[in-house]
Amino acid sequence: MVAVPPSLLELLGRFRGCFTAPTFVTFCALVTGLVAQTGKSTVCGMWVGARLAGLCPHHRAHRFFSHARWSVQALSQTLTGLVVALLVPAGAPVPVAVDDTLFHRRGPTVHAASWFHDGSAVGVRKVGYGNNWVIAAIVVSLPFVDRPIALPTGFALVCKGGDSRLVHARRLIEQIAAAVPDRRLDVVADCAYAGQALRGLQERITWTTRLKATAALYQPAPPRTGKRGRPRLKGEKLPHLAELADTLSFTPTGVHRYGTDTTVHAAVLRCLWYGVFGTQPVQVVVVRDTRHTGYDIVLVSTDLHASPGRLIERYASRWSVEIAIEDAKQTVGVGQARNRLPAAVHRTVPIGLATETLAICWYATTGHHPDDVAATRQLAPWYTSKSQPSVPDMLTKLRRVIIATQFRPRHPQRPGPRKGRRVGL
Repeated sequence: MVAVPPSLLELLGRFRGCFTAPTFVTFCALVTGLVAQTGKSTVCGMWVGARLAGLCPHHRAHRFFSHARWSVQALSQTLTGLVVALLVPAGAPVPVAVDDTLFHRRGPTVHAASWFHDGSAVGVRKVGYGNNWVIAAIVVSLPFVDRPIALPTGFALVCKGGDSRLVHARRLIEQIAAAVPDRRLDVVADCAYAGQALRGLQERITWTTRLKATAALYQPAPPRTGKRGRPRLKGEKLPHLAELADTLSFTPTGVHRYGTDTTVHAAVLRCLWYGVFGTQPVQVVVVRDTRHTGYDIVLVSTDLHASPGRLIERYASRWSVEIAIEDAKQTVGVGQARNRLPAAVHRTVPIGLATETLAICWYATTGHHPDDVAATRQLAPWYTSKSQPSVPDMLTKLRRVIIATQFRPRHPQRPGPRKGRRVGL
């Protein structure tokens, strides 16, 4: 009863092993309905978008989230393997961006809902009530877009009194690493994701973040003296960042970030951030962008082989996960479902974020056409400078294909080239 375009069904078929046969049909229906739905993206809204309202009880959709036997971790690992196989060059490292966000909820009976930091809140107190999620997204480069695109593949719900966001982030990265055992992972996050929980990372996982202004840096451990006792684990303590920046030698460095080429001045220092990474050597990059003294930003990375310009570009790509979260909330409608039970709360947001990732994968492999931007500008001529498709454009293209499939006869003839261009088949 579910009308799914063959090109999308080919992607959804990769997840058949994550569900039982009936549950897989429900999964296909909910993903298709979430994309096709132009109204509220609640659970019933997904059912209506799949055109199953009145044909199949909506309790089946609710039970998919609250009682069906399937694992978010298995879904995440399958999604990771799909994204890497389709959109990451063979043998290349996998860039991953980590961030967290708040999905607003109301009601005292909502599982794991509490007061958390909310950067979008109005006022001095940046707090909000809802479910806090840590999201790990694979950052890819698409040939028809000049900015990096973040595809969410890892999801962890934060509970008050439970594991911290940093612990959740490390667990998500290790799950992604297990899904692609033959790849190196280059992780980037803001300064909130730096702490002792990062000690002992696998060698094929590098972590790049912003150095805290209060960070205590040390010189590498001196050689052993041959005397009795435990050898020293760290050298002498380095001066404060403001004093340290005045003693470093800065060189002009060309970088490509935020869609433009620019030149900054950077200085590199090899040292220990003992409070976070312990005895693991790190590379500190001090950046002067607009200043002539001091520094604008300081980055720290466990990747000792990357150039300063590459680390600056890697940290700038972190912004793509912020855009992905915004698109998920405003375009896909992630977070609008009003679940309360623990299992449903743990599963609804991951399904929504996975739907966003699948829609972009579908567009990148099947749906893109060079005339898409021209068609969009014809419908909205005020976008005079638009030259590339956005994520809402990709979702709109897939929605048109789904609607065309829903209203097509059961055994349709192959569409002609004119009709194919119109609906994007």
